[in-house]
Amino acid sequence: MDAVRLIVTSRRALAASGGVRELLTEVWQAQALAQATGSRLAVVGPPELREEALGLAELAGRGCGVLGTPELGPGGPRADRLTELGEPRPVLMHLGGLLGEVGIALVGLACSADDEATYWQCMEAIDAADESRDRVQEMLRKLSDREDSLPEREAG
Repeated sequence: MDAVRLIVTSRRALAASGGVRELLTEVWQAQALAQATGSRLAVVGPPELREEALGLAELAGRGCGVLGTPELGPGGPRADRLTELGEPRPVLMHLGGLLGEVGIALVGLACSADDEATYWQCMEAIDAADESRDRVQEMLRKLSDREDSLPEREAG
């Protein structure tokens, strides 16, 4: 499945999640997808994105680690279905949106946490999501810089 479709699926699942466990599972799924996308971009993406893409993969992996692997059921991790990256810009735009929504969901969860362990788990996951989103934003900036430096094609 292509990256944008998976990201849209994750955004919908995150928005529809109800309880704490379901929300944390969707946050983990989003971080795993960000990790897979970063890894894929580091290998097949534009050369100027590779360093940031590796950083994204590492940070998103940290976000997954903070949360621990949830019980996912028969489908397994959504990120395992990533088969095609597509154009980097739309992928990164959607991924940045997903990571922003993850941060917002985690803030809400942290504010309503009944125990200190859940609160700190959310705080660490918020940091990972924010730093991952920063990497995505930096990659988008680099893509814009690259496009600005390309000579305009003459009409033919």
